[in-house]
Formats: sequence, structure tokens, C-alpha cells
Amino acid sequence: MSLKITTLIENSQGDNKELINEHGLSLYIEVDEVKILFDTGKSGDFIKNAERLKVDLSRLDYVILSHGHYDHSGGFEKLVGKIGSSFKLIVGEKFFNAKHKLLGKDRYKYNGNPFEEEFIKLNSIPIKYINEDIFSINEDIMIFSNIERKNSFEKLNENFFVKQVDEYNIDTFLDEIVLAIKLNGYLFVVLGCSHVGLVNILETILKRTNMPIYGIFGGTHLIEADELRLNSTINFLTDKQIRILGMSHCTGENAVKEFKEKFKGSFIHNNTGNIINVK
Repeated sequence: MSLKITTLIENSQGDNKELINEHGLSLYIEVDEVKILFDTGKSGDFIKNAERLKVDLSRLDYVILSHGHYDHSGGFEKLVGKIGSSFKLIVGEKFFNAKHKLLGKDRYKYNGNPFEEEFIKLNSIPIKYINEDIFSINEDIMIFSNIERKNSFEKLNENFFVKQVDEYNIDTFLDEIVLAIKLNGYLFVVLGCSHVGLVNILETILKRTNMPIYGIFGGTHLIEADELRLNSTINFLTDKQIRILGMSHCTGENAVKEFKEKFKGSFIHNNTGNIINVK
């Protein structure tokens, strides 16, 4: 079993100045012979980066969209325009909820998917809506949904809403899904934004699988974390002895600084173009 993750696009540029960075996330994941695209960034520029990194997107088996925010699904239409629909799409059951962000009193901005469900049908894209607690792609690759929210320190962002008819309700991110890969008796967890809370996610996975977590990779949404949440998260990760902490996108400068200090040797500040191999 081998795992390789190539970061096709991310907020930060990284060492390769030929690559484009943007506020968003897209990861190309190879698990043995299985090829997965996890999120598609904001603009579709991840496709240009893939070409420069010699990543052949036409051979994808799966596209997984972690949740229905534009900076994770915005490049999907361009991907379909480029390679067609030879892959299977995997999303959470509530992926097409009409997501909005509160800008001020009674002022909302749409920040959901730039395409609707009709686009999937028109392009004959095979799709799986995840509503199971655990959905297995194969015996080594799993997707988790219905994350249990038990920690009082991981509060939902009160600026994110879902519009239902003419009413705006706080977004509880029922659409958010998380990828996990088995590696020699451990799990490697891949995250989109962790809107429901990083510790909530990891505790849910630990409870459902009873398997230790070797590494985590992706967005952790600690950009808005107060001191209690940040310290509680650090204590949890320390207690679980997670060996790879590859964090990016919505993690935030303050959290990155703290993790660099506390987790020397295991922390990776992931940037556009980064490649990691785990065996």
C-alpha cells in the first residue's frame, strides 16, 4: 500500500513559481492504482498546474468534492470540459444546498457551487451522494459523513448560512465529507475545510473505526479559532500522537505558527505544488 498526494492548488504558492495559487484547495491522490481528485479549487487553474506537474487528470477514477463551497468546487465545470465524465463523482447528500455568507445585517452573498445538479445530469456524470456514516470505495479507501458534533469549543461559524425558500438558516455543513485511507494498520485522513471541527471529525473517525490516525492533510478551518479551540486541538493531536500534520488552505497564520512550534518534525505547511509520499 502506498499513498502519494500532490497539491494542485492551494492558498500559498510554494517553491515552484510557475504554479498558480489561489484561495482554494485541490489535491491529486494516488492510492496504489486508484487515482482521486479531492476538490477542484476556485477557478479551474488547478488544471494548468496539473499539466505543469505532469499529472494526467484524464485517468481519474474518482472526483470527491468535500463540501459545496465555491473554493472547493469552483473548478469542476472546467474539469468536465477538459476530460469529460469518465470518473465517478462523490459528494455529500446535501451538496447542492444553497450556501451563502453573511456580509452584514440582512446582506448575504452566495458562496456555494457555481453549477447546479442539472449540470451533472446533462453531462451524464456518474454520481454517488453520501449519506452513510462510512462509505467504502474499496477495502482501503473510506469516506465519512454525518460527523458527530460533540465538542463545545468547536463552534459553527455564524456567518455561513443555507437558504431554504426565502429563509436563511445557519449552515451545519451536513454536506461535508472526509476521506480516509488505510495504511499498515493506521488511517491517513484527508480534509476539505473541517467546518464541523477538526477534533469532531477525528473523534468520529476513531470511534467508528477503532483505528489509530497516522496523518492528516488539508484544510482545518482554524483561521477563526480562539485560544481555547486552538489549545484544545493541539492537546488532542498531541494525545493521539499523529505523525504527519499537513495543514493548509483555511488553517490560518496563527494556527500555522503554533503548530510549527509545537509539532517540529511532524508539521507540514502545505503549499501549491507540494508532493508527499507515505508508505
